[in-house]
Parts: sequence; C-alpha cells; structure tokens
Amino acid sequence: MRRLLLISNSTMHGRSYLDHVRDELQSFLTGVGELLFVPWALADHDAYAAKAISAFAPLGIRVRSLHTAPDVPAAIQSAEAVFVGGGNTFRLLHRLQQSGAAPALTARAMSGMRYVGSSAGTGIAAPTIRTTNDMPIVEPQSLASLALVPFQINAHYLDPDLHSTHMGETREERLRQFHEENAAPVLGLREGGWLVVDGSRMELRGSQPARLFVRGHAPTEYAPPFDLSFLLSKKELR
Repeated sequence: MRRLLLISNSTMHGRSYLDHVRDELQSFLTGVGELLFVPWALADHDAYAAKAISAFAPLGIRVRSLHTAPDVPAAIQSAEAVFVGGGNTFRLLHRLQQSGAAPALTARAMSGMRYVGSSAGTGIAAPTIRTTNDMPIVEPQSLASLALVPFQINAHYLDPDLHSTHMGETREERLRQFHEENAAPVLGLREGGWLVVDGSRMELRGSQPARLFVRGHAPTEYAPPFDLSFLLSKKELR
C-alpha cells in the first residue's frame, strides 16, 4: 500500500527549492489538495514552512505545517499527504519521537498515504538513521526511524575526489565501516536522484546513478530509470 517519493536533495546547484523534481512531485501528488509539511529538521519552523508553501503553490497544493497543529498524531491521521523536509536528521527524529509523530507517520505511510521525503526526510524512511551524514546535535530516544523501506539510505552520496588532499574518510569508507557492524544494505543516493515506491515496486529516477553497498560485496552502480524493487524484499536482502 505504501506510496513514497524519496528525494536525495531539495535543491540542485543553480536551481530553486525543489525545482529539479517539480514534475515528479506534480505527478506523484496528483489529486492532493493539501499537504502536511514537517519542518522539524530545521530550527526556524515558520521560515521553513513559508518556503514549502511557496514551492507547492505553483502546483495548486496548499501546505499546512505540522508545527502549528494542536494535536500532532491527529493531524497526521487526517493528512492527504506528508512532506518531510531536510535538515539535521537527529533533530528531526528527536522531534518525531518526542511528539508521537513517528509511529503515526509509519502507520499512515504504510497504509497508503503519500509520503514525500527529502534529504533527512528521506533518511528517516530507512530502518535507522545510522547512515546519515549529520552531526548528532541532539540525542533522540533511539536511532530507529520509520522503516518505510527495509534498507538504509545515504542521501547526498558523494564520490571520492581523487585530487583531494583531505585525509579523512570518504563517504564510501564510512559506509564500509557501517557494514563492519551492520548487515543492512545501503543505497547511496546522489544529488539529483530519487526513489518512487508504489507498493512492492520501486524505481530509481532522476539525473544521477545510485550506488548500492552490500556487506561482503563490491558496490554496484544503477543508472536511472532502473527497477530497484528487489531492495524492498527482505528475503532478497539476506
């Protein structure tokens, strides 16, 4: 029943907020009159909500921000669709857990409510936030997130810069470290790429390939459009 649009990034270099994915948003949200926006990954909720309102207005979609709702679970229960914006993943998950929004979001999304995530909002669709790039500026109750898909996601995935003199770990090295302790596959979603999930089917779309990390195997590249439905089957991921 799940219908998910999981975007790596909200803004492409040289373009406005959500402009690179506008056509996909319009198609995915066909028939939706009002969108519930979750601004909790950033500190200034009012400014973030205003940004979302401006972005969805050309699509004819009203935006209501969750931070203004007197009853958070009730607002999610009545929502036609939800958009969870990017920012700091730890702060976002902390507020979702603290407010009771996390289980409500999972239940509604898994029963067919359309869910759009970008950056941190995409990362929390995984079972945990262990593969986020963000600093733990606050401590959530746990690292367990919404588990809308059974694999991990690394949004804004960056390839190593072969000309860099920086001696810290590359993104790939950090994800290999994750696999020293965890078994779940990780999909590195480069900027400009996104996933569209419809029930048991999932397709990689956008302008950039994604990189799949599976413990014990060399990484695999997938160029869009590509059917990644196999990642939704826990049996296939063993």
